[in-house]
Amino acid sequence: MSPHTFPLGPPPYPLGEPLVRREGREKVTGAARYAAEHTPPGCAYGWPVAAGVPRGRVAAVDTAEALALPGVITVLTHENAPRLAAAEDPTLSVLQEDRVPHRGWYVALAVADTLETARAAAEAVRVTYETDDGADVLLRADHPRLYEPEEVNGGYPGTRERGDFEGAFAAAPVTVDATYHVPPLHNHPMEPHASTAHWSEGHLTVHDSNQGATKTCEELAALFKLDKSEITVVSEHVGGGFGSKGTPRPQVVLAVMAARHTGRPVKVSVPRREMPDVVGHRAPTIQRVRLGAGSDGVITALSHESATHTSTVTEFVEQAAVPARVMYAAPNSRTVHRVVPLDVPTPSWMRAPGECPGMYALESAMDELAVRLGIDPIELRMRNEPDTEPDSDRAFSSRHLVGCLRDGAERFGWSSRDPRPGVRREGDLLLGTGVAASTYPVLIVGSDAEAHADRDGTFRIRVNATDIGTGARTVLAQIAAGALMAPEDRVRVEIGNSDLPPAMLAGGSAGTGSWGWVVHKACTALRARLRDHVGPLPADGFTVAADTRQETSERSPYARHSFGATFAEVQVDTVTGEIRVRRLTGVFATGRILNPRTARSQFIGGMTMGLGMALTEGSEVDPEFGGFAGCDLAGYHVPACADAPRIEAYWVEEEDPHLNPMGSKGIGEIGIVGTAAAVTNAVWHATGVRLRDIPLTPDKVLPHL
Repeated sequence: MSPHTFPLGPPPYPLGEPLVRREGREKVTGAARYAAEHTPPGCAYGWPVAAGVPRGRVAAVDTAEALALPGVITVLTHENAPRLAAAEDPTLSVLQEDRVPHRGWYVALAVADTLETARAAAEAVRVTYETDDGADVLLRADHPRLYEPEEVNGGYPGTRERGDFEGAFAAAPVTVDATYHVPPLHNHPMEPHASTAHWSEGHLTVHDSNQGATKTCEELAALFKLDKSEITVVSEHVGGGFGSKGTPRPQVVLAVMAARHTGRPVKVSVPRREMPDVVGHRAPTIQRVRLGAGSDGVITALSHESATHTSTVTEFVEQAAVPARVMYAAPNSRTVHRVVPLDVPTPSWMRAPGECPGMYALESAMDELAVRLGIDPIELRMRNEPDTEPDSDRAFSSRHLVGCLRDGAERFGWSSRDPRPGVRREGDLLLGTGVAASTYPVLIVGSDAEAHADRDGTFRIRVNATDIGTGARTVLAQIAAGALMAPEDRVRVEIGNSDLPPAMLAGGSAGTGSWGWVVHKACTALRARLRDHVGPLPADGFTVAADTRQETSERSPYARHSFGATFAEVQVDTVTGEIRVRRLTGVFATGRILNPRTARSQFIGGMTMGLGMALTEGSEVDPEFGGFAGCDLAGYHVPACADAPRIEAYWVEEEDPHLNPMGSKGIGEIGIVGTAAAVTNAVWHATGVRLRDIPLTPDKVLPHL
C-alpha cells in the first residue's frame, strides 16, 4: 500500500454524524473566556499609539502630559522599550527604531491601571515626525517599480509558462481580454486581536487571540530570547480570525514587553479602527485574464497576470494567478505575478488567499468567454476539464467538479434559465442568475498528539489545535472515538495551549486534516496497546504519543484539491442601483464530510463572506495621508443578517484514499472562492452590463442602468 493510500471502509462511529459543538453552550451562555477576558490580579492595560504620517521617522516623543495623568504607569517608545532579537516577521519588531514605514505603525504604548486611563494617556502622547515627501501608497498596473517575485505566498513559483501562449492567443478565433480589480479587503473577526501577558517566577503566560499557539510561542521565544519551555501561550477560545490571526500580531509583543517592563500583568487589545493597519489585509489585485478558444469552446490559450502591492516592511505576494494552473485544460498558458513595495501596511492572509481573488477574475473571464461563444457557462467548464493537473501533469487524487456543477444545476433549477441578459423583470427589479467554479488545495502539515486511556474507561486527547469557531473540538473527538471504537462522550479533547503537543495552526484549510491524522494515529496505536494488554490498567493509565512528520514530509504523487460550484440569483434595482442576492446554492467535493452540521456552517460562512466581497466590502488607501480610509464596521460593511439571503450548501459523496486516514479535505475556505464571481456573473445576466471592479456598490451600478 502506498504511504499516501488509506483504506476507506465504512466510517466507524461517530464519523459522519452531525454532532452538536462541544463548546456551544459555553459560548452562548458567556462561560467561554477569550483572550481579553483573562484578568490576573494587578493587571494593567496598554493602549497603543499609532503613527499619523504615511512615511518618515519619529523625531521626538513627549510623554510628560501622559505620565502626569493619575494611574499611568509608563509610556513605552523606541527609546525605552525592551530590546528584541531579530524577528522572522519584521512586523513584530515594534518600538525598536524610529522608522515609520506606514500610517498606523505603532510608535508608543501607554500603560495604566485602567483601560480608560491608558486610552487617555495614549491620546496625550505628543509625537513629532520627520516626514518624507511623496509617500507612494497607490497600486497601479503601470507602476514603474513592479517586479516579478521568484516565489509567492504558499511557496509557488511567481511565473509559470507552458507552450506558446502569445501565438495560440493570436490564432484563437474567439478571445477574451479583460482586467478585473479587487480592492483591499479586511478580515474583521468579531473578536479583535487581544493579548494578556503575565510573568511569574521567570515563566511567561500569554492568553492570546490567535490561530496557532505553537507558532506564537515559537515567535515569542525567539523575540525575547527565551526557551519555549519558559512560555505558555493559551488560545482556548478564539472569536474568528479568517487568516488575520494566523501568525502573531504586534499586540502580543507589546503586551509581553509591557509586562516585562512594569513587572505586572498587562492586557493589550487592538482597537477596531486600528485593525486594518496592523493585523494584515487582503492585498488589492489588478488581474488581466486572457482566454483564447476555438468555436467549439475548447480553450487553447490561457493567461492570468496579477499585480499587487506589499509593504516596505516585508514581502507578501497574493498568489492570485496560481489557481489558473489547476482549473482548465489549456496547452498554452502563462501565469505571472508582479508586486510593488509601497508605503502601506503589510498584507497577509485572508480567507482563501490567492484562490479567492484569483478565481473571481478567472471565473468572470470564463463567463465572458461563454457569452462570446454562445455556450452555456456550465457546459464550457465541462468541455475544458483536464485529465491531469495542467501545470504538473500529476493525476488528481479526486476531482468531482463536474459532479458539483451538475448537482448544483439541478438543485438550483439552472435548466430553466433564459441565457439572454436583461430579460427577467419584476417591476423596477432586473433578475439574473450566475455560476462559478471553485478550488482549494489540500494542505497537510506534520503535527504531534497524545492519546491517553484512564482506568475508568475514558480517554483524553492532547493536541495543540485551535478552534477559531470551526468546531475543531467536536470533530477531533469524533475522529478519536472512531479510531478507538469508543463512544464519543467518553473522549475528552484538550486543545489551544502551547504546553500541549505542537501542531499545525488553524489555517490553509489544513487543520482537521493535519490534527485529525495525528490524532487518528495516536488513537489507533493506543487501541492496539489496549487490545494486547491483559488485566486492569495501571493507576496512571496508558499514554501513546504520535507524530506525522515522516508521512507528511513525503510528496504525494497526486494533485490534491477540493472543488466546488456556486450558483447565485440576484435582483438589481433600476431606480437605486442596489443589488440584492436572493439565493445562493453551493455544492462542494471535499472528501469525506466528518460532521455535516459543522461542515455546512463552514460552507455557508464562506459563501456569506464571498457575498460581502462581491457587493459591500472594499477599502481604499488614502492617497495623501496613507492608511486605510475605512477603519470601522460602519465604513466597511460586512454582510449582516439583512444582507444574507437563502444560502444552501451541499456536497457530493467523494471517496479519496490518497489524503489521510479519514479521507477528508479542508472545508473552511472553499466556500468563499467562487461566490463573488457567481454573484457578479448573475449581475451581468440581470443587466447585460459587465462590471469588473468589485464591490458592485450602487454608485458603480446605477450609471449603467
